[in-house]
Amino acid sequence: MEITSAKYLISSPKVENCPPPDKPEYAFIGRSNVGKSSLINMLTNHAKLAKTSASPGKTQMINHFLINDSFYIVDLPGYGYAKVSQTQRAQWAKMIEAYLRTRENLITVFVLIDSRHEPQNIDLQFLRSLGEWQVPFNIIFTKADKSTQRDAARNARNFIAEMKKEWEFIPRSFITSAVKFTGRKEILQYIEELNQEFASGQTN
Repeated sequence: MEITSAKYLISSPKVENCPPPDKPEYAFIGRSNVGKSSLINMLTNHAKLAKTSASPGKTQMINHFLINDSFYIVDLPGYGYAKVSQTQRAQWAKMIEAYLRTRENLITVFVLIDSRHEPQNIDLQFLRSLGEWQVPFNIIFTKADKSTQRDAARNARNFIAEMKKEWEFIPRSFITSAVKFTGRKEILQYIEELNQEFASGQTN
């Protein structure tokens, strides 16, 4: 799939404010500072589409981007960000849960994991929540350029190994670098396949 157009649409403080659920939608989420905005910009080949920041917590609402006038990419606030008030964290968590559990055109959630680190319980716990809510997801291991290829692959394998202790089915995963455009073709091809399934009525 080639992305010919990508434009910012709206930032919503509540799921009720999101655009009509008339197109397939793909959400991106992860721990704060995992490289989410950089990944979205890499996928869309649009350097300034999603706002990037050196400080975590830049994304605070549900941000919709319209891609090729045919599907949405959604940038969600990061989880586990500690440098805001507990009240603010609770509000974000409530907003994210409401979006994930009720957005009927959500095809899959891409959960971003930092490939530089060993498995983190906060990520595994978030995946458990998605499982409890019956929300489909895939995993994207980010920042593969920040360490050796061997280390990134090892950390990805270790994370999957941790998942296998609890999950019968392991969804498809990708290793990416926003700097080197690693994984871009594979993710866009996967989204295209899901778009085709959505169009033919095969997705839930």
